[in-house]
Amino acid sequence: MKATHIVSFILLIIGGLNWGLVGLGMWFGANWNVVNQLLGSWPMVESTIYVLVGLSAIVLVATHKKDCSCCKKDATAPTM
Repeated sequence: MKATHIVSFILLIIGGLNWGLVGLGMWFGANWNVVNQLLGSWPMVESTIYVLVGLSAIVLVATHKKDCSCCKKDATAPTM
């Protein structure tokens, strides 16, 4: 499960950076969609990348509390 978490995390970072560049590109009137620029001539591969990024987000949302130590309660941590 750890390998799935790592791969999902990496794909989610790539997807987030790509969406950030898409948004910036829209402000500057440019196409900064890196996935499209790299794989635009292969539409099936491009759409597969988008689906994998979306699935990665679902995997991380579904498994985040189980796998990540940031959400586990620590008995010594102060409460607010």
